[in-house]
Amino acid sequence: MKWRTLVAGALASAVFCVLMSSFASAEVRIVGDPGGEVASYVHKYQEIRDSGQHVVIDGPCLSACTLLTGIIPRDRICVTARAMLGFHAASYYDDVSRQFVPTRSGSRVVMGLYPPAIRGWIQRHGGLTPQLIQLRGRDLAAIYKTCR
Repeated sequence: MKWRTLVAGALASAVFCVLMSSFASAEVRIVGDPGGEVASYVHKYQEIRDSGQHVVIDGPCLSACTLLTGIIPRDRICVTARAMLGFHAASYYDDVSRQFVPTRSGSRVVMGLYPPAIRGWIQRHGGLTPQLIQLRGRDLAAIYKTCR
C-alpha cells in the first residue's frame, strides 16, 4: 500500500511541475496594440507579470501598451525585427472640444512607470509630447533581447 501512495504522490508532483512549467513558459505576443486607458493596461500587465508569462513584442506597441516595459521584468520581454514601441504624452478626451488634451501630470505619472533605459531614450528624443516617437531597430534591441 505504501508504494501506491508513494507512486501517486510522485505522479501528482510530476503533473503539478509540468503544469506549472508550461504555465510559466506561456507567452503573450503583441503584434499590433494601439494602447488605451492606462489603468487597464497596468492591471493587465501586473497579471501577466504575476503569472510568470513572457512577452514577445512582434509589431507596434503604442501608447499605454508600452507600460509593459516598467511592469514586466526585462528578462521576460523579447523583441522581433517587427517590434516598435510608440510613446507620446498622456492625454484625456475633452468632450467639449472633442479633442485629446495633453496632460503634464499624466505624462509624469507614465514616465515614472517606465524603467530608466526607456526614460533615458524618451528624454534623448525630446520627451513625451503629443507627437508619437518610435523606439525600434537597434535602439530597441540594445534594451531588450531579440526573440529566438
